[in-house]
Amino acid sequence: MEDSGATLMPVWRANLAMLTREVGAVTRLARMMTFSESYMKLIVSGRRDFSAEFVRGVEAVTGLPEGWMDDSHEGEVPPQARAAIADETPHARFRGTAHPVRKAPVLRAEPIFGQRPGARLESNATPGAAKRPAGTRKIRELAAQDVRKLERHLSMLPVEPGTLRARIEDVIAQAEPDERARADLEGRLEQIEKHRELLLRHVSRLHALLTRSGEEDEP
Repeated sequence: MEDSGATLMPVWRANLAMLTREVGAVTRLARMMTFSESYMKLIVSGRRDFSAEFVRGVEAVTGLPEGWMDDSHEGEVPPQARAAIADETPHARFRGTAHPVRKAPVLRAEPIFGQRPGARLESNATPGAAKRPAGTRKIRELAAQDVRKLERHLSMLPVEPGTLRARIEDVIAQAEPDERARADLEGRLEQIEKHRELLLRHVSRLHALLTRSGEEDEP
């Protein structure tokens, strides 16, 4: 989790509790955010951390001004947000995730022992190195074909998402009495569905970039 998120987490939790203090508000907000009710209850109760992406999503879905969740408001909820939750009328569609994002490690290039910085680059520099080698177009075409195959496999799963959801919901309803285990099952199912959709978008974008680059190389 980013440092700013860790600092603002108490404020976010207080504001989220304020938004959902009315009876049934947690359930309505969960549906507006496309989360399960039990998963949202874990978030609201403080038993599950969440990300800044989730906070910005709450603002967008309920019609709150951007950044509203970052400040304390002494129990005052804007009328448009209160009405959106009460009537379950989202102002936007949330496609993100609630999971906190860990900071990526910062890697710095260090010179090889006994070699001055930049020496490796200078030794490898050759006339015409900036020119693209022959066959670049063919390599790009092969990469684009592999990306398209991956996209087709992601679109045609051996198990339909709807069937998988129905199976998991049957397990939750009939075979899993523990509330936290039920919430964990539902939360992971939510994340599988969202990450599959996100992965499909990334794969499609990657294919578009590869094919566009190939067109730009043509004389």
